[in-house]
Amino acid sequence: MNKNNQKGFTLILSLVLLLVMSLMGGSLIVISSSDHQSNNTSDEYQQTFYVAEHALIEAEKYLINQMIGPWPDTATSTSTGTEASAVSEVARNTDASSPWPNGRGIPTNIINVSSTPCSNSFRNLLKDEDGNTLVAVHQTLWNFGELIEPILTAEIAPDKEIEHMKRYRWEFFAINVGRSTFKGAGTSLKKTSTNAQRQGNAYRLYGCGFLMPKGTALTDINDPEILIPLETLVILSG
Repeated sequence: MNKNNQKGFTLILSLVLLLVMSLMGGSLIVISSSDHQSNNTSDEYQQTFYVAEHALIEAEKYLINQMIGPWPDTATSTSTGTEASAVSEVARNTDASSPWPNGRGIPTNIINVSSTPCSNSFRNLLKDEDGNTLVAVHQTLWNFGELIEPILTAEIAPDKEIEHMKRYRWEFFAINVGRSTFKGAGTSLKKTSTNAQRQGNAYRLYGCGFLMPKGTALTDINDPEILIPLETLVILSG
């Protein structure tokens, strides 16, 4: 009788242990899956942040290009036989009174910023009595995946990864906030001086990185899955 009781107790204990182990295994699977999903989300936020930083870089590059002036297009320029390079074409298209190519200028606030998820995420924009914000430039619909697609293709990246990177978009706009003084270092200064104050143009740059939902059209920037806005202030000599 005791042996039967012991066998019955052992069987019940085994079933209880099996149930506990099953529950623990299921919990570990759920935790592992949750951690994996959390890591993926963290990676997506990090990548979106990098795209937003790239937007600020593109904004600064745009302003510098506008201030220096556009390079002549060697394919359409009416060059002479002695102009064998872009450098000589720049010299031909340069005013005698200016060291820069024709077409340069100081970007000023002459256009209204468009209403987008990016521009609406900045609450510190000054508006006029009509509710408009004037900016020097506002560019949208830039696709980060298309930018780096040649690199991914060269590395024989999977099509799935290439399509995933196309979900990342960026946008930027810039506001001319006026003249500002900055310090420029130089070796031609006197030995007693290490820097000189100069006047430049200050611009506040606004950039956003987007991660759009799967299946979103390349021309769509509404309802992003992740949006990271960044801003910075730069002073450009000019």
